[in-house]
Amino acid sequence: MHPAPLEPRALELARTLVQFNTVSANANLPLIHFIRDELARLGVKSRLTHNADRTKANLFATLGEGKPAGLILSGHTDTVPWDGQDWTVDPLAAVVRDDRLYGRGSADMKSFIALALAQAERFLASEAPFAIHFAFSYDEEVGCFGVKELIADLREAGIAPVACIVGEPTGMVPAIAHKGVYRYRCCVRGKEAHSSLTPQSVNAIEMAARVIGRVRDMAETFEREEPRYEGFDVPFSTASVGQFHGGIADNVVPRDAEFRYEFRDLPTADARAMQAEVEAYARSLEPAMQRVAPGTGFRFETICEIPSFLGSADDEVTRLALRLAGAERTTQVAFGTEAGLFKQAGIRTVVCGPGLIAQAHQPDEYVTLDQLARCQAFLQGLVAARRID
Repeated sequence: MHPAPLEPRALELARTLVQFNTVSANANLPLIHFIRDELARLGVKSRLTHNADRTKANLFATLGEGKPAGLILSGHTDTVPWDGQDWTVDPLAAVVRDDRLYGRGSADMKSFIALALAQAERFLASEAPFAIHFAFSYDEEVGCFGVKELIADLREAGIAPVACIVGEPTGMVPAIAHKGVYRYRCCVRGKEAHSSLTPQSVNAIEMAARVIGRVRDMAETFEREEPRYEGFDVPFSTASVGQFHGGIADNVVPRDAEFRYEFRDLPTADARAMQAEVEAYARSLEPAMQRVAPGTGFRFETICEIPSFLGSADDEVTRLALRLAGAERTTQVAFGTEAGLFKQAGIRTVVCGPGLIAQAHQPDEYVTLDQLARCQAFLQGLVAARRID
């Protein structure tokens, strides 16, 4: 069954949000203030939680104040950059062509936010026995930093929604699981020397290479031994090194080296235990390093920790999402989302939104108008929903 055509106002809002440049390195306040002002015209107040330098903010708003329960519609406002990508359209022009909306963030995931905003008046007038909450965050793409502040604010304010729909692009098929994303930086301090005097030095690159080898060994062990979690493209946890820097010249034993690596853990695995194994191995190398030079060793920093997500096909919010989407099955996704953080906060969660991740982060990112129409029908169905708990 084909959904009703996309409403002009919904498409207008989607185009407007795409036109804001909210690459994670930039402020998102113009977009957040636009949404705040749109809601204020309907008499809805917004809670803003800012980052430390107040250049970015989350927005939380409740449509249906006083109702005993609430369902969050969650989306992130930041996007990845497009530097060096071969676009045929302006990434910020929000071009509509061939029944597609093009632009950075069109699929991931400003269109979902726009469609939710377009339904705000309907949500306010709904006789459904639960409130709809908007939760729009900053810095998801670089580590889900904003939503952690948003969730903490809700806890402090005593706001306790019972369910959450994260509108990441799943092709409007509800997703109930994804892997976690845990990224770390390892900084190695050695002792420099002329390369003809290597016994008097500690080679930071070589020490880093030993730890990198351990990360690779762990990856091979996951692939060889970890119990499979069917449904994922890669049904076991993974580990990989993404960046390496070190050395200043061919004839100088390097004093410093740095590398970054990540674990993508299954919902049944423990990424922090994986990191503990890496750190323990590095510490085992330090005594020999420090016999040459006492100040040598390893330092680890956490870049981001995005927990895996494991919902349930039996959760009421999942059954609701299946019903509203007209879907016959759930799915699992390979990418990380904020869903695990909402789940950790005790909020039953499902991931379901328009578009496909294959179009996200790509040149000429797009979402089809059909997907937007399907999401519109999904959201309008919430108006008539009778329960979520």
